[in-house]
Amino acid sequence: MSEQRLYYIDLKKSRSVLKCIQFYADEHFSLMFEAPLDVSLSDSGFKLVNFGYDDLQDQEKLSKHPTLCVFTNHTGSLCVCYCPNFDSWEQITYSVLYFHKGHSKTFTATLGHVDSRVTKGITFLSLDYYVAVYLPGHFFHLLNIQHPDLICHSLFLTGNSEVIDMLPHSPLQSLSGPLVLDWCSGKLYRALLNQSYLLEFLWNTRLDCEKLALLQCVLSCGRDPRRLEAKIIQWISENISACHSFDLIQEFIIASSYWSIYPETSNMDKLLPYSSLLTWDTEIPGITLVTEEIPLPLMKVHSFKGYWEKLNSNLEYVKYSKPHLHYNNSVVRREWHSLISEEKKGKRRSTVYVRNILDNAIKVISNLEARNLEPRLTPLFQEEDNHQRLLMGLMVSELKDHLLRHLQGVEKKKIEQMVLDYVSKLLDLICQILEASWRKHNLHPWVLHLNRRASAAEFAVFHIMTRILEATNSLFLPLPPGFHTLHTILGVHCLPLHNLLHYIDNGVLLLTEAAVTRLMKDLDNTEKNEKVKFSIIVRLPPLTGQKICRLWDHPVSSNIISRNHVKRLLQNYNKQPRSSMMDKSSFSVEFLPLNYFIEILTDIESSNPALYAFEGHDNVDAKFVEEAALKHTTMLLGL
Repeated sequence: MSEQRLYYIDLKKSRSVLKCIQFYADEHFSLMFEAPLDVSLSDSGFKLVNFGYDDLQDQEKLSKHPTLCVFTNHTGSLCVCYCPNFDSWEQITYSVLYFHKGHSKTFTATLGHVDSRVTKGITFLSLDYYVAVYLPGHFFHLLNIQHPDLICHSLFLTGNSEVIDMLPHSPLQSLSGPLVLDWCSGKLYRALLNQSYLLEFLWNTRLDCEKLALLQCVLSCGRDPRRLEAKIIQWISENISACHSFDLIQEFIIASSYWSIYPETSNMDKLLPYSSLLTWDTEIPGITLVTEEIPLPLMKVHSFKGYWEKLNSNLEYVKYSKPHLHYNNSVVRREWHSLISEEKKGKRRSTVYVRNILDNAIKVISNLEARNLEPRLTPLFQEEDNHQRLLMGLMVSELKDHLLRHLQGVEKKKIEQMVLDYVSKLLDLICQILEASWRKHNLHPWVLHLNRRASAAEFAVFHIMTRILEATNSLFLPLPPGFHTLHTILGVHCLPLHNLLHYIDNGVLLLTEAAVTRLMKDLDNTEKNEKVKFSIIVRLPPLTGQKICRLWDHPVSSNIISRNHVKRLLQNYNKQPRSSMMDKSSFSVEFLPLNYFIEILTDIESSNPALYAFEGHDNVDAKFVEEAALKHTTMLLGL
């Protein structure tokens, strides 16, 4: 039997494609590398190849030897994968030590009935942000080494699976990067995750844990992200209510935004959220997991470069326990509510401060429009919507400050652009989901006209918009300007009045000025529509309600305008002694209470003209109030 040998291959002499190289271990053994491969050189120019056992060795003894592999990648990760001797084929246990995270995980996979003739050993493969653990014919585990904290971000396939059947059934050895050696045939493969198949599997799986793991895995592949996002959005639209353990829209928006900006700097995984989930308590079928803390490696080098610098950064992060570095919108939430509260009270802090926030929003929208040249189907970005612009601008400001504090050595301009790209990506993903739903149901601009019956397609789009709103509200993310207007118009169109008012009162539908203006103009004055209009007007803020009432030529709106005018005039009125005789010739109707009241209003208006001259209501005076009162009385008496 030949002894196991280590070979150092100098590739500096052959920088081109490695086509056919033959090595002789001894006179009985030869190994051929056959398929053409693109070979990237390390700094030293050397590759370490372990040829393992030759073809004369008894394969039945393969599983009786422990397996140990060490994997690193460009993000500064350091993983040691270990599988001890197999005592039983009913269960297989292996451990992964995540040194860059400060803990280890021991996995026990239950195999159940196993063919006694199966003697192939376990294989560990390095696949960029993942380590694959593979037992031919039985299980395929894809462990997330970049974010290993939650087990739901790793994929565990066990038993009869097409994924497992498609893989080679011979022992494999992971080499440098994605290169894999087949011990039996001597062929060298480049191992890559098949994005198309992962997407297909995403459509077919039923387990929430697999959906979550596959979604993260597919997004991390990063090849042709626009096409990939379109495929995932299509899947989300078909399975919007199929997940119970997490919110599909939330996870897609957070994960996709994270991976879109992650390549900009290696420390981004410590500063931005990569998932909408903070915990996972559901068991993974067939898998038992034990997590333990491990001592951190001791780095005795004064200056680090390249991989070692990134590894040291990861170790420092774990050593000083800095989970607070992950960005969240708590500060933005507090500041936004403060600004909105001040606005409702008629106050507003420094105009320079607010203008800077709104300028941030303008930059985000400009950045978004510059990246998407195709015309939009949905009527978004067609109104100011200052509340969403404030939220957008505040998020830019807070995220920029967050990254500037923790990203050392990165130019300020680069950080500012990264922030604009990140917030633009959040908005773009929301727009993509809505555009896909709009296109799927073949909606047209006339959906915004309220003088027609709602269709099933409009119900479907309203539902997806409600789910988007739920997802973004809990994360406190901005929405594209015009989203609330479109959502409210569809709500008026699709919902019965009692449901509509329930949605409004619970904050699901927001009564934007643009939406209510369209409602007043499009709906006629049938009894049903009068109820809708009145129910909505009484729910508006006072200033907005006064503006909207002018658009509705109806006794009810006149009554509301009159009430507001009278309240404004009389709020500081002090009763003065008056003459007992009134000049009845100035009144068209002899109704003493009304005549007396109108005389008081007329006196106040003549003595304080500035008190009632507010914008848009120059024609509202005592005469208007008198006419409105008479009309309302006539209507109540049925005359």
